[in-house]
Amino acid sequence: MSELQFTDTEAGRRIAFHRSAGRGPGVIFFGGLRSDMEGAKALYLANWAQANGRAFLRFDYSGHGNSSGRFEDGAIGDWFQDAQAALALTTGPQVLVGSSMGGWIALLLARTWPDRIAGLVGVAAAPDFTEDGYWAEFDEKQRNELLDAGQIALKSDYSDDPMIVTRRLIEDGRDHLVLRSALHLRCPARFLQGTADRDVPPSVALALLDHAQGPDIRLLLVKGADHRFSSPECLGLIGAALDDILQGLDGDE
Repeated sequence: MSELQFTDTEAGRRIAFHRSAGRGPGVIFFGGLRSDMEGAKALYLANWAQANGRAFLRFDYSGHGNSSGRFEDGAIGDWFQDAQAALALTTGPQVLVGSSMGGWIALLLARTWPDRIAGLVGVAAAPDFTEDGYWAEFDEKQRNELLDAGQIALKSDYSDDPMIVTRRLIEDGRDHLVLRSALHLRCPARFLQGTADRDVPPSVALALLDHAQGPDIRLLLVKGADHRFSSPECLGLIGAALDDILQGLDGDE
């Protein structure tokens, strides 16, 4: 296993990462909200990359895992900047694998740096979730509390600690929405979505499929899979999506 390393962003945040050498195009994993690079999908991909001789990078956003900062101080724009710092650690074209919020981050990268992105795999991708998930589902009392107090605590299905949603997270998210304007994906894109996902319902994946434009975009719905998408079968589907994209890219060389 590769050793833990750190890089500093232009904003002064210290980002932890693991990087392993291999042939290109490389693969980068982008985790979800409050997850880290030691999760099941990240470690599966680390082993997949080693078995396939493929360059691989996984990292923690600021306020997550081994990176600096507090989660409550972060927002989509910060984590997008962290992701750009991670991309800068690589050379040549990369295939991005984004889980949940990481799918949103990967879409921002594909929109901003199309020449660096060779492919994209979204796993229960959650574009615009701060607006279409949190804000849209808050009632008037919750919205007023968020605006007045600057944050609100929500019960989490994944941790005993509540999910802290800040006013800054909501307002900053509005500056990075991807479903309100044209979204052109020049690279092949594969979106994987479970039908039993209670956090990011299949309707989000269908809306993304309808909105995104590109020559090679596909959506796979997996009956009964939940938001974690981490069963052995689901992990295998992530690997298969990568194989599909990379075989096409390797064939073009």
